[in-house]
Amino acid sequence: MMSLSPVRCLKAALLSLMLAFATLSQAQQVLRVTAIPDESPTELARKAAPLVKYLEAKLGMKVEFTPVTDYAAAVETLVNKKIDLAWFGGFTFVQANVRSGGKVIPLVQREEDERFRSVFITSDPAVAKLADLKGRDLSFGSQSSTSGHLMPRSFLLQAGVDPDKDLKRVAYSGAHDATIAAVASGKVVAGALNISVWDKFVADKKVDTSKVRVFFTTPTYFDYNWTVHADMPAALREKLSAAFLALSRDTAEGKEILDLQRATRFVPTKAENYKGIETAARSAGLL
Repeated sequence: MMSLSPVRCLKAALLSLMLAFATLSQAQQVLRVTAIPDESPTELARKAAPLVKYLEAKLGMKVEFTPVTDYAAAVETLVNKKIDLAWFGGFTFVQANVRSGGKVIPLVQREEDERFRSVFITSDPAVAKLADLKGRDLSFGSQSSTSGHLMPRSFLLQAGVDPDKDLKRVAYSGAHDATIAAVASGKVVAGALNISVWDKFVADKKVDTSKVRVFFTTPTYFDYNWTVHADMPAALREKLSAAFLALSRDTAEGKEILDLQRATRFVPTKAENYKGIETAARSAGLL
């Protein structure tokens, strides 16, 4: 058998090394995406599917949506760089920002998130204002939810109602749709949740508004955003931002994605927008 010359051996070794690096590089070209579980897993997957397909085309890389079990897991997976892109509420962004020592960057938010609101709903005709909740039971969503807990709690406190002292019982449903179900079934007298989920349930006739109604809508605040870790290469961050900002209702694809995301369009955002959320969280003893 003819042996290879040292030069040919070196070339073969270099070629193998190059192929190995190419394979490794290709394997790493996956953008891992998650979202806080503020709705049912099936709904989150339905909303993510066309966005994943769109981002793959725009970025030229594979995109994978990975669900998480709770809000805390969404924060930890991004902070520990097990996930590249996360859909956060304002409070979970603040938690991730604090937890990482300022090493996360909010890229974009929906135009609606610049003036987001929560609603308080009830099936009790005697409840007409926040003060009427005293002595009654109330369900929030997740404890880490901005629109389902933090901001509703903040506005309750402003109205002179301390949930931990003035209410008969405080429950946590875990998600906005579960809060609606709890009120509709009579498990609790009232609930607080994200206004866009409520509006979607009403539009889809998934809630009987002759029995369950909104009795208080909060003032506006900044909420949800798409956030990345600061260690993500700047070029990829810029491509991601551009992809979201390019979504338009004028195209069939853009309209489908924006409708599922309950968005008019996406706009740039910045960490400073969430200082009010951080202040509210610290005031409520939640941070």
